Amino acid sequence: MEQDVQQHEFQDIKDEKQQQQIKDIEFLLDIPVEITVQLGRTRMLIRELLQLGQGSVVELEKLAGEPMEILANNRLIAKGEVVVVNDKFGVRLTDIISPTERLTRLK
Repeated sequence: MEQDVQQHEFQDIKDEKQQQQIKDIEFLLDIPVEITVQLGRTRMLIRELLQLGQGSVVELEKLAGEPMEILANNRLIAKGEVVVVNDKFGVRLTDIISPTERLTRLK
C-alpha cells in the first residue's frame, strides 16, 4: 500500500522577525531631530562680547578649509564642507562618524 507523501512548506521565521523589526522602528521615522552645522567656536570675556558691534570680526578656533561639524541633537554625527546650492548654503558630508565611535564619545 503506497501512501501519497507531500512536503509541507514552513514559513520563514527570519522574514517574520525582519518584518517585525521594521514595524518596531517605523515609529522612529517621524521623530524630529535638530541638525546643527558648527562652523567653529571661540571663548571671550563678557567685556569683549559687549564691545562687539556691526562689522566686528570674531576669530574662531578652526582654520579656514577645516571640515565643519554636523550635530544631531548636539551629538557629532558627521563632518562636511560648505557648498552653495541655488543661492543657499548647504553642507556636503565628507566623513560620517561610525556608530562605534559615536558610542565611545557618549562615555
